[in-house]
Amino acid sequence: MALTDEQVADLTAQRFDRTRISRGFGERVPASALPPGLRWPTFAQSVGLLRFRHQFVPWMHRRFGDVFTVRLLPGGQPLVLFARPEHAREIFAGDPEVFHAGKGNAILGPIMGEHSLLLQDGAEHKRARRLLMPAFNGAALAGYESLVTEVAKAEVAAWQPGTEFRALDRMNALTLEVILRVVFGVTDEKRLAELRPRVRRTVDISPAVLLLAFGSPWLKRIGPWKSAIENAAELDKLIYAEITERREAPDLAARTDVLSRLILTDDGGDALTDPELRDQLVTLLLAGHETTASALSWTLWELGRDGAQLARARDAARSGDLTWLEAVLKESMRLHPVIPMVVRTLLQPATIGGVDLPAGVTIGPSILLAHSRPENHPEPQEFRPERFLEQHGNRVGPPPNTWIPFGGGVRRCIGAGFSLMEGVAVLREVLTSYDVTAVGEDEPRVRNITSVPRRGARIVVS
Repeated sequence: MALTDEQVADLTAQRFDRTRISRGFGERVPASALPPGLRWPTFAQSVGLLRFRHQFVPWMHRRFGDVFTVRLLPGGQPLVLFARPEHAREIFAGDPEVFHAGKGNAILGPIMGEHSLLLQDGAEHKRARRLLMPAFNGAALAGYESLVTEVAKAEVAAWQPGTEFRALDRMNALTLEVILRVVFGVTDEKRLAELRPRVRRTVDISPAVLLLAFGSPWLKRIGPWKSAIENAAELDKLIYAEITERREAPDLAARTDVLSRLILTDDGGDALTDPELRDQLVTLLLAGHETTASALSWTLWELGRDGAQLARARDAARSGDLTWLEAVLKESMRLHPVIPMVVRTLLQPATIGGVDLPAGVTIGPSILLAHSRPENHPEPQEFRPERFLEQHGNRVGPPPNTWIPFGGGVRRCIGAGFSLMEGVAVLREVLTSYDVTAVGEDEPRVRNITSVPRRGARIVVS
């Protein structure tokens, strides 16, 4: 039965009221029980990590070594970051009943919802992953590729040779279209026009809006907090309307988009409800939109700075060498991490790398440090896609747990294969049509929870 607008609004309000959703906060952990860290006020440390992570985290590493603590809002909650691959291996291999990823991602609860794969733990996470997996297996990815290619062709065909533009803007537009058409399965132009601005506002939400709303209900009635809730309610109405229409679609069984596949998934009578579908769709939106756009924009900018790498990538695109294009994309994701870390919250005391940690602490390997360590990646500041095709013992590519943009273990991103497929398909379409020249310098800046090129990765195509 379809939800009314009033019911949808109530669900949205409840999501923002559950300010401790999966948070698991306990009593303040004393500094003596934690690895070393700063004595700065919690607010200053939070700003350092959330807004200036690309300078703050390496500086902390130089000052305190491979294991250090950052205190974060609300309440000075401790985050312990690790830098070595053996640390990452221990964390990824940790008992999921003890190492809870959902609690570590709880800041995203008001937007993603309690059913989100990123916020669930234990049996709930296993069930959700089992129901989502058929939509992301190899056969499903092969079906999505033609749709992604169609969207990419249309985007690339509209570019103006010789005109400078921000690659980030075009890649954001492209990946948003992929999400709406390939994941949501929306093809009606009127519905697309309604969804696009709502989605953009959701992606643009500041982490401060989510962070400071915890424990501060009055904030929800003013300024950006009020605006975020109103936009979320309008987006929810559109998503629930799409879910209702899709369930009734006569061609549902023939459709190949992710939403249709999720609706059809029924594991012995166990299927996703409308609120569960909504939460998983928004999760896929936030996890797969700007992350892929940022990675692609950096990739085009890096290729545009190196004529030899551009020529090799162009030849690979034209000859169908998708392995090399994937290596190019992976190297860009290594050199320009979009997400800074992978987190888990300890439900019980645990020992990582010989460091004893109490329950209630959030821990995680730093992606920023893992990707920039010379021990992991020789000459880490160089753009060298070949490092992902080099042989290391019995393994092709970098050593284990040194390239971790999708996390690891049982919580490795379920959309990793989709992201790489999409990125390669887009690169193939760009490079078979154009050469690329980078314009000026660029550096990362934090936007929402992701990092993007500060100047938009400006390029000219010819």
